[in-house]
Amino acid sequence: MYSEAPAYRNSPSCTASSQIHLAMTLDSSYLRGSIAAVHSLLRHSSCPDSLFFHFITSPSDPSSPSLSSTVRSTFPSLRFNIHPFIQETHVRRLISSSIRPALENPLNFARIYLPDLLPTVDRVVYLDSDLVVTDDVARLWSVPLRGSRAIAAPEYCAANFTKYFTDEFWSDPAMSRRTFEGRTGRPCYFNTGVMVMDLGKWRAGDYRERIERWMKVQRERRIYDLGSLPPFLLVFAGEVEAVDHRWNQHGLGGDNVRGSCRSLHPGPVSLLHWSGKGKPWARLDEGKPCPLDHLWAPYDLYVRGKRTALIDS
Repeated sequence: MYSEAPAYRNSPSCTASSQIHLAMTLDSSYLRGSIAAVHSLLRHSSCPDSLFFHFITSPSDPSSPSLSSTVRSTFPSLRFNIHPFIQETHVRRLISSSIRPALENPLNFARIYLPDLLPTVDRVVYLDSDLVVTDDVARLWSVPLRGSRAIAAPEYCAANFTKYFTDEFWSDPAMSRRTFEGRTGRPCYFNTGVMVMDLGKWRAGDYRERIERWMKVQRERRIYDLGSLPPFLLVFAGEVEAVDHRWNQHGLGGDNVRGSCRSLHPGPVSLLHWSGKGKPWARLDEGKPCPLDHLWAPYDLYVRGKRTALIDS
């Protein structure tokens, strides 16, 4: 059960002239995170009436029909559509085992199919469900995508790029060398949980087919251990429009095995992202929160027992 969110309205400083399209997956396991993420986006937007949400749901999840009513009762004035992930069966045939079972959920791959799921939308901000935004998302939405670049995201070139692929990949010159030849920039790690996507360029570049080809190679040769991230790196690393790091303070959920506590990266923060095994709602409920989990709590609208007060300011 969730408390009804405050009715957020456009501020006097709002100058929005068009809709801002936001895409997220929606399922029962991460519903609490999704509700908190939406709450944070509305709360910090100068033009909340301009936000339009696209929620991708699983047709095979029996709870999917009730998710829409939960969103509507929590955010009565929210503008949104529900889009069943009709490619789910197709994706299941492409997914290989991962280091963490949660990464094998077909919904993790739904971002690849957004141009097909949203045929009338040309630009969208994709967001994971385990994050909160502490800034006006219009600033992220307005990032320019120059030339043929189809996605924009914070890049982390100091990260060890080689660790995202196995020795099977790096020992094959045909893959490890030729894959990244001719890229306009240095191939760097980026997190796919926060992306600005030009869906028109995506369709024109056949990026879905290119990612799927790598997923098929993975099933035959085991060239990576994670879920949907590595094929994105294989296709886009070196061709990403760089976004300020403030828009994805990721890794707050720890690694994919232990989910240990993490600290913030240096610099300003516009988005906190609990990527990794540990999720703030689970750690808070267990009474073993990490220090940064308390930054997520003010956006939590979940009601436990007789708790009815909304934490807000």
